[in-house]
Amino acid sequence: MELRHLRYFLAVAEAGHITRAAEHLGIQQPPLSHQIRALEAELGTELFVRHAKGVDLTHAGCQLRAEAMRLMNDFESMTGRMQAFVRGEHGRIEVGFTSSAAAHAFTPEVLRLCRRRYPGIALNVRENNAAEITEALAGGQLHCGFLRLPVSQPEGVVFEPLLDEDAVLAIPKDHRLARARSRPVALKELHGERLVLVRRPGAPGLYANLLALCAQHAVHVELAAEVERMMTNVNLVAAGVGLSIVPESVRGMHPHAVVYRVFEPSVRLSAPLTLAYRRNDCAGPIGGFVALARELAQRHVQRAC
Repeated sequence: MELRHLRYFLAVAEAGHITRAAEHLGIQQPPLSHQIRALEAELGTELFVRHAKGVDLTHAGCQLRAEAMRLMNDFESMTGRMQAFVRGEHGRIEVGFTSSAAAHAFTPEVLRLCRRRYPGIALNVRENNAAEITEALAGGQLHCGFLRLPVSQPEGVVFEPLLDEDAVLAIPKDHRLARARSRPVALKELHGERLVLVRRPGAPGLYANLLALCAQHAVHVELAAEVERMMTNVNLVAAGVGLSIVPESVRGMHPHAVVYRVFEPSVRLSAPLTLAYRRNDCAGPIGGFVALARELAQRHVQRAC
């Protein structure tokens, strides 16, 4: 039995006449009669009583009509849902973000805009580090992720930079470098300092760049602590454990205990905001979400100009 057989059957049941049903369906009467006979043979019962004026439903025909109407309604509902899915208006998106990506105003803004523009999309969000997000994307547990710098490049996963911002130095309030806040910090001033960094397997990009820059200029630093999340390192800076670098959007966290200073222009440490997603999984609501993120990022760039 195929869906068209049920459609033919319902057309005949509604018209009460095979010829009129055939005209309505746009087919010839003999093929329609043949299809109805084939359906009756498959079910092992007559569905219509034939008479000179047309046809009437048998008891079995009445039962099939109720079942067929339910199935056709379900089919039409499914078709509507799939069309909404293809248009990016319906479905579910699993989104991951790092704590530093969430600190940027862009991330909550794009989630709010998606919920407002596409109320039929269920957004499920979770916080992970960059390595966990990348692994979950490659394994299909996440659809999109917001992070800073990629930690690896699995095949099929796209890392699309959306925005960029400078990294700043986070300093305990009573530290010597907390003075002269208006003056940019030179890299050599970090010599001998203790740093709080995110563990390299979890988010190596920004911190690996800092350590490489220090090594290049013979600036010796010590590792005071390694943490799992970027927000945790600011907490440790506030506790006086050491210094750290963070994206500029984090500036303002613990304002009574942490001072934030910019680096000299020669110290080029940037913290991009990156959208990650699977290259071959960018249709329907996921494609709409990616397009929405690009649109909002362009607005941010235009406002900054």
